[in-house]
Amino acid sequence: MPHGDLKKPLLQRSRDMEPIISEASGLVVGILGTGDFSRSLAARLGNSGHAVVVGSRNPKHSAGLFPESVEVTTQQDAADRADLLFVALFPEHYSTLTSLQGALEGKVLVDVSNADQLNQGRPSNAEQLAGLFPNSHVVKGFNVISAWALLAGPRDGSRQIPICSDSSQGKSTVIQLCRSMGFTPVDAGGLSSARDIEDGPLRLFPSWGGPVLCSVCLFIVFYAYNFVRNVLMPYLSEGENLFYQLPVGMVNTTLPAVALEMLALVYLPGLLAAGLQLWRGTKYSRFPSWLDRWLCVRKQLGLLSFLCAALHAVYSLCLPMRRSARYFVLNAAFRQVKEGIEHSWNEEEVWRMELYLSFGILALGVLSLLAVTSLPSVGNSLNWREFSFVQSRLGYTALTIATLHTLTFGWDRAFQPGSYKFYLPPSFMLELVLPCAVLLGRVGLELPCISQRLARIRRGWESGHQVHFQLPGEVPNGDIPEDISDV
Repeated sequence: MPHGDLKKPLLQRSRDMEPIISEASGLVVGILGTGDFSRSLAARLGNSGHAVVVGSRNPKHSAGLFPESVEVTTQQDAADRADLLFVALFPEHYSTLTSLQGALEGKVLVDVSNADQLNQGRPSNAEQLAGLFPNSHVVKGFNVISAWALLAGPRDGSRQIPICSDSSQGKSTVIQLCRSMGFTPVDAGGLSSARDIEDGPLRLFPSWGGPVLCSVCLFIVFYAYNFVRNVLMPYLSEGENLFYQLPVGMVNTTLPAVALEMLALVYLPGLLAAGLQLWRGTKYSRFPSWLDRWLCVRKQLGLLSFLCAALHAVYSLCLPMRRSARYFVLNAAFRQVKEGIEHSWNEEEVWRMELYLSFGILALGVLSLLAVTSLPSVGNSLNWREFSFVQSRLGYTALTIATLHTLTFGWDRAFQPGSYKFYLPPSFMLELVLPCAVLLGRVGLELPCISQRLARIRRGWESGHQVHFQLPGEVPNGDIPEDISDV
């Protein structure tokens, strides 16, 4: 980048970037450090209407890196003039600021650093900074925001900023400043929470570990089963070489099994939770920790189910492109000509395939709707009843259609002795066990005697307490309530 371009502001003022009037708007904000984050932070603060002064060990060398509206001076001068300072240095350089203790006394210091590695077992960077400056108000915050996010602005996705401090005055000041910049502050408590905040950016999809592991394990199990049944055993017993099916055919057979099982796992914990509430007769008893964790990752399970279903659709569309498929078609046509068969139409097979494809397309369509509504930008536009209807009612609809998709694929082969090669059942029969159990469990909860008791429990009724009441709209003959809230 030419040197002259460095003097231009990184963000141009626009109507979308008008400063927000707040208690923090009159602050002189200082930044100690001249790295990429410091430069982006200065631009963001300047476009939010704040006076910004940057402290550098070499002001003349660093001045060209910042917008003209930002003053670059020495660290001592910045510490003297600023009311609030961002410490944008690496933690190992904090000790170089000890000469500024007098100038920083009583001022707010915002630590924006992250941990080098998880579970270090030592005080957080913010706590170490507080130890070096005991007379300052040390606040942890802004470490979850990247330099790019500061430049792009708060409208580029969700921009919540956890903030913690032992100083209520310092925390309040930083919260006001955060709002004036267009971000959403989240009060994370005292400075003891800084370790979790610093570790946050280092965690790679923390809520996805279990669901991804589950999907991988399911894929391995079904792939291994299909490999043994359809490839290995024919090769060992008959010498038939079917190993060409491993890259595409076997994967395409396994993906729908994983998608169906994962979708069933989305709704199984809700049934287990409802069963526990019915058995205990109260909603005020906590679920087991494993069930709590399971309930919290249903979104991830559903999205992975959608991914497997979408990949299955792509693989299925590519099946006719395989060279092996072309050979099969040519061989079948040659046999038909050789045998003098002019008309090979099979009405039953035609209907089976039509229904099979139709159910598959419908299931993928409903799953797509579920995946889209899982996005925060879409889900936030729905009220609670709409979101519950989509995720619960349409979710069970997707599970039902996907199960019918598998049933039409199997058709009557479950009752044919020839389908049990090497005494092993077809894989689609194993796929159907869990989703059918979930659907039957859902039907059981819809029974009047069970649904009404569950509705009472979820409205606060407890067995063993002599409290009797009638649900709004409930009639004496025990009709089914209009809706049962999802767990």
